[in-house]
Amino acid sequence: MITIKDKHFEPFIHHEQIAEKVAALAEKLNTDYTGRNPILVSILNGAFMFTADLVRHLNFDHEIQFAKFSSYEGMETTGKVKELIGLSLDIKDRDIIIVEDIIDTGTTMHNLIPKLTEKGARSVEIATLLMKPGKLQMPLSVKYCAMEIPNEFIVGYGLDYDGIGRNYKSIYVVKE
Repeated sequence: MITIKDKHFEPFIHHEQIAEKVAALAEKLNTDYTGRNPILVSILNGAFMFTADLVRHLNFDHEIQFAKFSSYEGMETTGKVKELIGLSLDIKDRDIIIVEDIIDTGTTMHNLIPKLTEKGARSVEIATLLMKPGKLQMPLSVKYCAMEIPNEFIVGYGLDYDGIGRNYKSIYVVKE
């Protein structure tokens, strides 16, 4: 059990299971992207740990770009996406893999994918560590998903509660 601010969290996904799922997802990407040199767009802040672990398993050439969007305040989504750090690479005629920590409502991806397509991306796919299918509010195609989880609030492995808790190597769920 851990406590962050006013919330208690209990273990949910142990770091060994995360490592296994990340490696398995990387193998799918290796099969699909060998010889293609895509750009991985890692979504900050949450995806930094997932991105670091994922790229260690990739055996194809790729570039990494970081972008930052915000749609959360505390434990709730605002429903509005703000671009805080944008892309600086030319993505025209390039394959893009968006690396995301978690897909909740799908709002961020729903807003980002058309922007990448408008900038001339050849293809855009999403690689996410976690997805909450029960919370998805936007039509979204997610080709690379390591794990589906129920609609619970979680922290750890890059995920935070109001800026705190990203440092845990396992993932914890809020205990009401």
